[in-house]
Amino acid sequence: MKVIFLTDVKGSGKKDQVVEVSDGYARNYLLPKKLAKEATAEALNSIENSKQAAKHRDDVKRQEAEEKARALKGKVIQLSVRGGENGKLYGAVTNDQIAQALLEQHGVEIDKRKIEPEEPIKAAGQTLCVIRLSAGVTTRMIVNVSVTK
Repeated sequence: MKVIFLTDVKGSGKKDQVVEVSDGYARNYLLPKKLAKEATAEALNSIENSKQAAKHRDDVKRQEAEEKARALKGKVIQLSVRGGENGKLYGAVTNDQIAQALLEQHGVEIDKRKIEPEEPIKAAGQTLCVIRLSAGVTTRMIVNVSVTK
């Protein structure tokens, strides 16, 4: 009997995979536990449609991320933080501070975990940051840090 797995089943198959299994295994284990459903033409079409919809959503999300990356390319994030003499900061500039400045200055909301400074920012000056917008879509921005007293 051909079945379509609804979840991953160890040793048998992965989700949305169409597999030929024995009739007893399908009727007595997979179907009653809702781990799989029978592979009818309607079920196969619905799975194909859901795969196409998911691919379309991913493509749209990636395209939006690429547009954001083009818009942010070459822009500078200005930060003014408290510090002492000789441009030393009281602590370090955090990813959260960079994300807040990016939202305020450029209107782009980025999760702080997607910001990767090349080195910890502990002194005034310019530093490069890599911003991951989506899977495989990144942009580099300059963070310009100035010290206030």
